[in-house]
Amino acid sequence: MIRGRASRRGLLRSLFAAAFIMTSPAAPSRATEPHRLALQISDDDPAKMRAVLDVAANVSRHYSGQGDDVEIVVVAFNGGLDMLLDDRSPVKERLLNFLKSMPNVSFIACGNTLETLAVKEGRRPPLIEGISVTRVGVAALMDLAEKNWTIVRP
Repeated sequence: MIRGRASRRGLLRSLFAAAFIMTSPAAPSRATEPHRLALQISDDDPAKMRAVLDVAANVSRHYSGQGDDVEIVVVAFNGGLDMLLDDRSPVKERLLNFLKSMPNVSFIACGNTLETLAVKEGRRPPLIEGISVTRVGVAALMDLAEKNWTIVRP
């Protein structure tokens, strides 16, 4: 008889614990926050520029296919800035398509590199419309890394 009561108490405790767990608010999951990727382009190489765009498209497609949000930013400095320049980007048409159709992908130009080009060329080269500017491209990448963004240099 004592054994039966103990079993019932154990069963009741288990049921109570299960009910408590089921009604407790769940801890926020990682999936509720968007994935965040920063891509670096610092080389004046059209193949690397295309690779950056390929990676952005593939990562965006991957997470969208899983129902997850993803934020992607491309940071260009040094020779990679040519990717974002209106008068010489070797990937201009594809980049324009990104700006129109992929709102989760943004592009940032290094202000220091822009100023260096302005001195060298006698004018500030025009950026493709929709490109943001940061003062220091590398510092922008560091800031993103400190906010737990994943930094990749394809």
